[in-house]
Amino acid sequence: MPLISVIIPVYNGENTIRETIESVLNQTFKDFELIVINDGSTDSTLDVVSNIQDSRLKVFSYPNAKQAASRNRGLSQATGEYVSFIDADDLWKPDKLEAQLKALQENPEAGVAYSWTDLIDESGNFIRGGANIYWQGESYARMLLNDFVESGSNPLIRAQAIKEVGNFDESLPPAEDWDMWIRLASRYPFVVVPSAQVLYRVRANSSSTNVSKMEAVSLRIIERAYAEAPASIQHLKRHTLGNRYKYLVFKALEEPPVRQKALTAIRFLWQAFIYDPVLLRRRIIWKVLLRIAIIVLLPSKLAQTWLNKFKQFTDILTLVILIRVDIVPAQR
Repeated sequence: MPLISVIIPVYNGENTIRETIESVLNQTFKDFELIVINDGSTDSTLDVVSNIQDSRLKVFSYPNAKQAASRNRGLSQATGEYVSFIDADDLWKPDKLEAQLKALQENPEAGVAYSWTDLIDESGNFIRGGANIYWQGESYARMLLNDFVESGSNPLIRAQAIKEVGNFDESLPPAEDWDMWIRLASRYPFVVVPSAQVLYRVRANSSSTNVSKMEAVSLRIIERAYAEAPASIQHLKRHTLGNRYKYLVFKALEEPPVRQKALTAIRFLWQAFIYDPVLLRRRIIWKVLLRIAIIVLLPSKLAQTWLNKFKQFTDILTLVILIRVDIVPAQR
């Protein structure tokens, strides 16, 4: 029986699935099974996968049911003591599994090991690094404040821990990852591998670009999580909401520029001010407002040209850096 089960949900991933699978098969750690869940693909995904010869590769096909359901279907087939997921367009560095497994074996009380993430574009070119948050140990409050794991392609998880907290909630895309990490953090410590081992591909049509849906689902997750959280951390709720709205502003204004999303960003920014009034005094707000103005007032192609030309004045990455993951003492 393999020590690790790796699960790849894929829907119409013919352009990237081979590279993703190869990044798993080329891991320095070899004792794993690779479970590909074909989620009703209508392109040549199955043909691409069938041409990859490796005894560790197992393929299961189902009617289309979206990513969370596909991950749960993968869990039903998994036999490993540890489980990891990778989306069909993301990549792993070769030592990802080895380093995370070592971290969990050296910290037997931990249920989850996570690494740092780099963002790449659709062609595989580096865009920027992730948040690179270093945190180990009890992680419940910090995970409530912000999803510092950053993607579903990141963690290695003890299978027993998932059995205890339950499967992915299929009603919560595109934020079902955060919900799962919150539930895991409520019971298990986390351990970090401080190295960028996950390459997250930013795609214009990914589910995470539907910012209005992400807002609605995020609010559901926050309400449910704080309904179950102890009284000692209830004071963090407004910080969680402030953090989430900062993140939503950033997501709404990511490239390519879309006028409707920029208009939505105005509402998100107002909510961020409500929950974090200090944000009004930050210089980054002027960059955010300028970026919104360019996207709203100019045609898409011209807006992109201006954003590139005046990048120094429209780069809003600092907004993500302002997301708080420190523990704020309760007010007396």
